[in-house]
Amino acid sequence: MENRYKADVTRESGWERDVIEKLALAAVTEQTRARRWSIFFKSLIFLYLIAVSGVALYPAFKKDMGIDSNEHTAVIDVVGVIAEDKDASAESIIEGLRNAVKDKQTKGIILHSNSPGGSPVQSAYVYEEIRKIKKEHPDLPIYAVVSDICASGCYYIASAADKIFVNPSSLIGSIGVLMDGFGFVDIMQKLGVERRLLTAGAHKAMLDPFSPPKTDETEYMQGLLDQVHQQFISAVKAGRGDRLKESPDMFSGLIWTGEAGVKLGVADAFGTEDTVAKDIIGAEKQVDFTKQGRLLDKIVGKLGASFGQAIGTSIQGPSALMR
Repeated sequence: MENRYKADVTRESGWERDVIEKLALAAVTEQTRARRWSIFFKSLIFLYLIAVSGVALYPAFKKDMGIDSNEHTAVIDVVGVIAEDKDASAESIIEGLRNAVKDKQTKGIILHSNSPGGSPVQSAYVYEEIRKIKKEHPDLPIYAVVSDICASGCYYIASAADKIFVNPSSLIGSIGVLMDGFGFVDIMQKLGVERRLLTAGAHKAMLDPFSPPKTDETEYMQGLLDQVHQQFISAVKAGRGDRLKESPDMFSGLIWTGEAGVKLGVADAFGTEDTVAKDIIGAEKQVDFTKQGRLLDKIVGKLGASFGQAIGTSIQGPSALMR
């Protein structure tokens, strides 16, 4: 009887052991499968990034290896708001210019201009770089080709080019500087809101939108704007020279069509990137020298956003502007 009981216990223990072993094996199998899927998705993303990087870097690779031996026209974008934290920053544009100049196959440079303006400082940096390049490489032409708009800070940059080409319907000019803001004094009085402001320095809260404007501070800021405006005017005159048909409205901030701009000497002629590259520079082939780093960052960012959720469980003060 006792032996039979022991046998039954042994059989039951064996059955439980088998179940535990099967469960453990199933868990290990599931973990292995999960790791394989994780490795698969990681590999897929890695290969995708390599492919994207290869497409973006292939033109530069060809030039470095000497494969691209034909003369070309270098194209650099001046597109969007000109600011330090934007694609159209001085750093980005200047890097493109310098790379184009270093390329021995570059026969000429086109600034693809489509911007409403932006920072006067960033614009001045690019302007000075173009002037420097022209001085060091007098035989290398630099042309600005305007598509939709080339206003204010963008025109500041374009005025340094050898010539400015436009479409008759392009918008060009706006040689001026602005500083904008809001005033809420009357609204606060109507609502019964009291402004309590402490400063160390008589003009530390200059142009505070919640306090009445002070005549001396307004005049001071206007003087600053006038200084920047005069710097802008001097740069345009130095770049355009006697091609400008100056009038009382020339530097008033007005903007003109490309057709009117050519008549006023604000632009030189009508043309597109294709016609300028082929007929003016003499190198029909165009190579984009716009800095690509930001483009890759955008692609990687979009890639991460699109794949992240799907595989997440597997892969653990007022400023002055030229515009």
